[in-house]
Amino acid sequence: MTEAAPATQQNRRSRTTMVTFLGAVVRPLGDWMPIAGAVDLLTQAGLDAPSVRTAVHRLKRNGWLASETRDGTRGYSLTPTALTTLAAGDEVIWHAREPANLADGWCIVHFGVPESLRAKRHQLRAHLSHLGFGNVGTALWIAPARMREAAERAVTELGLASYAAIFVGGYQGTQDLTELLYNSWDLAAIDQSYRDFITAHGDLSERIESAAPSGQEAFVAYLGIVGRWRKLPFRDPGLPHEVLAPDWSAPAATALFERLVDVLEKPALAHASAHWPLTVREGRA
Repeated sequence: MTEAAPATQQNRRSRTTMVTFLGAVVRPLGDWMPIAGAVDLLTQAGLDAPSVRTAVHRLKRNGWLASETRDGTRGYSLTPTALTTLAAGDEVIWHAREPANLADGWCIVHFGVPESLRAKRHQLRAHLSHLGFGNVGTALWIAPARMREAAERAVTELGLASYAAIFVGGYQGTQDLTELLYNSWDLAAIDQSYRDFITAHGDLSERIESAAPSGQEAFVAYLGIVGRWRKLPFRDPGLPHEVLAPDWSAPAATALFERLVDVLEKPALAHASAHWPLTVREGRA
C-alpha cells in the first residue's frame, strides 16, 4: 500500500502535467505534437519518459489524442473531444472568474434524488461543486445567478430534471450574507491557495523584470506556473466583491499570473517549437 501511493501520485502528476502541456503548448503550436519532442520537453519539466508515455497512452485511450505522423515524424493530434474540453476551461484558467454582480442575485439548486439513483446523486454533487456551487445545506447548493444555465445542463445531462428544483432571486434572509457564503464554500482555503501562489512565484516576477529567462528555463517556469494556476480559478466561485473579505487575494494573484505569462509565454513556446519538425514549423508559420 505504501508503495502504491507514490505510484498513484506520480501517475496523477504525469497526467496533470500532460494536460497542462496540451493546453498551454500543443494547442498554440498547431494541435499536434511529436512524441519524441514531447517526451524530451516533459522530462525537462521533471517527468520521466515512461511516465510521459503512460500519460499519453491513457489520454489516447480516453479519446483525447489520435496517432498522426507528420513529415515522417510520429506524433499525436488533439481530438475534437480534447479541443472542446480545453477550450471550455480557457476563460476560467487564463482570466479567472470575474466577480458576479450582487444585484443579479443567486441561483439555488435543491434536489431529492432517491437512493436507487445514488451514483447519479454523487455525480450531480460533483458537477455542481466543479461548476463553483457552494453547499448551503443538505441537497441545497448556491452560486451566483449567472450559473443557472450551467446548473440546468448538469441536471439535464444526468437525467435528474424531475428530481431537482432551480430558483433564481435575491437574498432576503436575516443571517449575514457574507457569513452564510463563507460557510457554504471554504473561501479561507481558496484565499490561501491564491496567497500560496503569490508566495511561490513573487520572487520570479521580480527577477524577470530585469532579465527575462529564455529557452529551457522559460519553458519549465511557464509550464509550472500554468500547471499550478489552472487549478485555482476552478475552485473560485467568483462571488461579488461586496461579500468577500477586504483582503481577498484573488485580484493580486491574477495580476501576478498574467504578468508572468506575458513575459514567459513567447520564449517558452519558442523553446518548445524547436522540438517540432522543421517542415511542420514552416507550415504553421
